[in-house]
Amino acid sequence: MKPTYHFVVVLITFIVVSCSFQQEQKTQNSGSPNFVVVFIDDMGYGDAGCYGATGYVTPNIDKLAAEGMRFTNFYSAQPVCSASRAGLMTGCYPNRIGISGALFPHDTIGINSNETTIAEMLKTRGYTTAVFGKWHLGHHKQFLPLQNGFDEYTGLPYSNDMWRFKPDSSRRENYPDLPLIEGNEAIEYITTFEGQDKLTTLYTEKAVDFINRNAKNPFFLYIPHSMGHVPLGVSDKFRGNSLQGLYGDVMEEVDWSVGEIEKALEANGIAENTVIIFTTDNGPWLNFGNHGGSAGGLREGKTTSWEGGQRVPFIVKWPGHIPAGTICNQLGCAIDILPSFAKLSGAKLPDLKIDGVDISELWMGNFNATPRDNILFYYGKNNLNAVRKGNWKLVLPHTWQSYDAKPGMDGHGGPRIRKTVEKPELYNMMRDPGEQFNVIEYFPGIAEEIMPLVEEARKELGDLNVGLESGSGSREIGKLQGN
Repeated sequence: MKPTYHFVVVLITFIVVSCSFQQEQKTQNSGSPNFVVVFIDDMGYGDAGCYGATGYVTPNIDKLAAEGMRFTNFYSAQPVCSASRAGLMTGCYPNRIGISGALFPHDTIGINSNETTIAEMLKTRGYTTAVFGKWHLGHHKQFLPLQNGFDEYTGLPYSNDMWRFKPDSSRRENYPDLPLIEGNEAIEYITTFEGQDKLTTLYTEKAVDFINRNAKNPFFLYIPHSMGHVPLGVSDKFRGNSLQGLYGDVMEEVDWSVGEIEKALEANGIAENTVIIFTTDNGPWLNFGNHGGSAGGLREGKTTSWEGGQRVPFIVKWPGHIPAGTICNQLGCAIDILPSFAKLSGAKLPDLKIDGVDISELWMGNFNATPRDNILFYYGKNNLNAVRKGNWKLVLPHTWQSYDAKPGMDGHGGPRIRKTVEKPELYNMMRDPGEQFNVIEYFPGIAEEIMPLVEEARKELGDLNVGLESGSGSREIGKLQGN
């Protein structure tokens, strides 16, 4: 009897310890959720299965939406690379902090050290932080992630087309080779198109390793993929998989990446304590034809203030907190991610004024809340091109480069046509998200109701469309020390 008794005691002890360990893993940092942001480049509103994509499949992104919440009226901060990322990282309209367009390898400017990034904010709450992917907020050391709140960084400092090669493989002598940076130093230079095929897998492996090493600590993981920005690159395991050619292959590998990150969270027992977001930096680069994405029926694409330029996919999941399989039709913007993370982590908001608002109440399923009722559409150096308020969008006089021309093919961009809005136009986003029917003559009063928002924005942030270079709330971009 004695050996049997000891065996039972040992067995019970083992079960209790094992269960306690598993419970500890599941409840790790229950008061401080982890945050994961997957940020895709040039992926349009119609480029995921759950948003209507065809010709390829995105089962992991679709699963994320089925287990979380999908937004239908979510906007990037601006419809172009650097500006979009600046808005996400700081919670500010990019023009407030002096960042516009896309920064290039010859630029000596970047994010100002006075601005507080999501990473810096979360560091005050004990978070470990990492970014694996495209940074694009300045490539000089003082602007890189490690100087702006991140503990780890591997990736490209700017867009993957900012290198020596044109799509036809001819060389541009005024561009450097493409640096792959780890920490603050380049560890190699990508000198062939094939060299970009590894990027999505590399970023994913780095992200999974980071999760495995930090499962017991609160962390913020930011994965801004270089794809699907042209030139497109995809690993052999996905090349030729889809009916949509190379772009579809790239999207399937991006989807695989989402799945690998989710698997790592689950394997470490921390999926239930992690807020994971999937979104994109701006709409598709439509003049690249079969190497560009889809705006899902919205008007125009990247670098325009029409819906196709800024309305983007947005999915958020937090098991046990965000109701699964829900769709939110309320307004949201990438600048709202920082204040929402502040609320959920207990972090203090930045001292300098931000433009984002906490939308976490929407995430929790309270659709009666209206944390945001308007969005400003700035583009160019500092041009206010439109304002959305509720279901109405007032488009202001401005010029843009339209995609209304024959697109390019196989990595070559087609022409774009300069067009102008001569006088204000009004669109009903509920009935006409494609912005086909200007109804300002029927609802002049609606336009008049929106104009105070326009005037307020011009005073605070400026508007070059009316000759105002800056406003009372404009702040300076970071400048290279010694320049």
